[in-house]
Amino acid sequence: MTKRRLPMAEHADTLSLKALRELVTGLVERADRADARIEKLEAENQRLRDENDQLRLENTRLKIDNQLLRDEIARLKNLPPRPPFRPSGMEKATGGKTLTGKNPAPRPRGPKNDTKRVTREEVLAVNVPPGSRFKGYKDCFVRDLVLRVEVVRYRRECWVTPEGDTIIAPLPVGIRGGFGLNLRRFCLMLHAHGQVTTQRMTTLLNDVGVEISKRQVVRLLTERLDGFHAEDAAVLHAGLVSAPYVTVDDTGARHANRNFYTTHIGGEHFTAFRTTSSKSRLNFLALLRGNYQDYVLNDAAFTFLEDRQVDPALLARLSTHEPQRFANQVPFLAYLAEKGIDIFDRDIIRPFAEAGIWGSIRHHGLVGNAVIVSDDAGQFRVGTHALCWVHAERLLHKLMPATPRQGKHVETLRELIWLFYKQLKNYQRSPGRRAARGLQVRFDRIFSIRTGYRDLDQLLLRLKRRKAELLRVLERPETPLNTNASERDLRGFVIKRKISGGTVSRNGRQARDSMLGLMKTCQKLGLSFWHYLGDRLGMGDDDHPVPPLPSMVAARA
Repeated sequence: MTKRRLPMAEHADTLSLKALRELVTGLVERADRADARIEKLEAENQRLRDENDQLRLENTRLKIDNQLLRDEIARLKNLPPRPPFRPSGMEKATGGKTLTGKNPAPRPRGPKNDTKRVTREEVLAVNVPPGSRFKGYKDCFVRDLVLRVEVVRYRRECWVTPEGDTIIAPLPVGIRGGFGLNLRRFCLMLHAHGQVTTQRMTTLLNDVGVEISKRQVVRLLTERLDGFHAEDAAVLHAGLVSAPYVTVDDTGARHANRNFYTTHIGGEHFTAFRTTSSKSRLNFLALLRGNYQDYVLNDAAFTFLEDRQVDPALLARLSTHEPQRFANQVPFLAYLAEKGIDIFDRDIIRPFAEAGIWGSIRHHGLVGNAVIVSDDAGQFRVGTHALCWVHAERLLHKLMPATPRQGKHVETLRELIWLFYKQLKNYQRSPGRRAARGLQVRFDRIFSIRTGYRDLDQLLLRLKRRKAELLRVLERPETPLNTNASERDLRGFVIKRKISGGTVSRNGRQARDSMLGLMKTCQKLGLSFWHYLGDRLGMGDDDHPVPPLPSMVAARA
C-alpha cells in the first residue's frame, strides 16, 4: 500500500483514535527530543562562551605578567620601561592636515638668496673655434664647505721694564691650552646640535689634522661656560615671568653612575633642562624658583598649605600680618622650629618647605598667571594647572577588556573623546562663551556614561573629577591641549642619553643641560645656533650678531 502525505487536518480526519494518539505521542516525543537538543546546544554554547571568557582573562593576565617582566628586565639594565600600548594617534587624526585632506604646499627647492652670499668668483674659460662670438656668462652657484686646519704661531713681544719686571704681549681672547675659538665653537656645535660623542669627535679632529686628546675635548665642552650658564638661567627666568603657559615633563638620566631625572620646562619661545637626583614636587618648585634661594611665607604660601590640608593648628602658629622672608633654608627651618614644628619629621616639614618655595616664586613674580600643562604627574600639580588630553586618552589604551562587549565599550568611548578633542581644537581657533558652555555640557555627558565595565567606569569617573584641569582651555584658549612640545624637546635629550650615556662631573651635567636648552631656545626663536655660539664666544669675524636670548623671549611673549 502506497503512503502519501496529506495536510494535517485531512490526515487527522482520516485517522482512527488509536492512530491519532500514536501520531500525537510521536510529535510530542519528537518535540521533546528537539527541545533537549536545543538545551544541549545552548549549554554547549554557554560553556564555550565561559571558556572563551576565561581564556581572554588568562591572556590579559599573561600580557600583564609579560609586561611586568619586561619592566623588571629594563630596571635591571637601567633602561626606561616600555609602555604596554602604542600611541593613540588622536592628535594626528584630529589635526588640521588630516581634517581638511589637503597637503601643505611643497617647499621650494634649489638655491635661495645665493646671489647675495657669494664669497668667491671664478671665471671659467673654454676653448672655442675661430670666428665664435662671445655671448656673456652663464652663472652657476655652488655651495661648498671649507674645512682646514690652521696652526698659528703667535710671536709675543717680551719686554723688561727698568724695574726688572717682564711684560709679555697677551694672547687673543679665547685662546686657552693651545686651542682657538673656532675649534671650540665647532666642538660645541657638534656635541650639542649634532649629538656627536666625545670619542668620535676626538677621532674626527685627529683625522683632519688637529692633534687633540679626548680629555682636552671634554675640557672644551664643559669648562669656562659661565656665560652660557648665566644666559640659560636668564632664559628660564624670562620665560617663567612672561610666558602665558609652560609645558613640563621629565625623563630618566644617568649621572655619576646613579639614577637622576631631567626635568623639562618650556614654552612657545624657550626651553630649559635641569637634571637633579629627585623629581619630587619640592624639587620641581625649586627649579621654578630658579637661582633664588629664599623662602617666603605670604598669602600664596598659606593658600598652598590650605590646599595641602595641613593641620590648621600648625598654620595658626605661623600666621602673621606681614609676610615673612628668609634668606635661605637655615633661618627658615630655625623659624619653623621656634614655632613648635618638628623639622625632623619629613612628612610634617615637606609641605611647609614646598609652601615656602612657592611663596618665594610668587614673591619674585615667577610663573605669574601662567598655566602649567603636564601629564598628570603629581609633582607638577601646582599653581594654575592643566592636564594633557593625549595622556588622558592614553589611559583607555591601558585597559585590557576581557570580553568583546567590554572592548566595544572602550572603542565607543575613544571615538567620543576623539570627537570632543577635535571640538576643543575648533574652540581654540574661535573661542566663545556659548561654545564653552556647550563643551562643558558635552564633557559631563561623555564622562557620566556608565557601561557596566568596572575599570572603564572608574576611569571615566576619575577623569570627570579632573574636569577643571582638562577644560582649562575654555578659560585660557592659548593653553595647549597636550604636552607634545615637551616630549619633542625631551626627545633630543633622550637621543643624546642613548648615544653618549650619562655624565660624570657636575660641570658635564650642567654643560649638557645648558647647551641643549640654549640650542632648543635658538630653534624656537628662529636663530642659528652656529651664529649664536660665534657671537657669545666673541669671535670678531662673525658678522651675525645675536641679541640676548632672555630679552627676545620676553619680547615674543
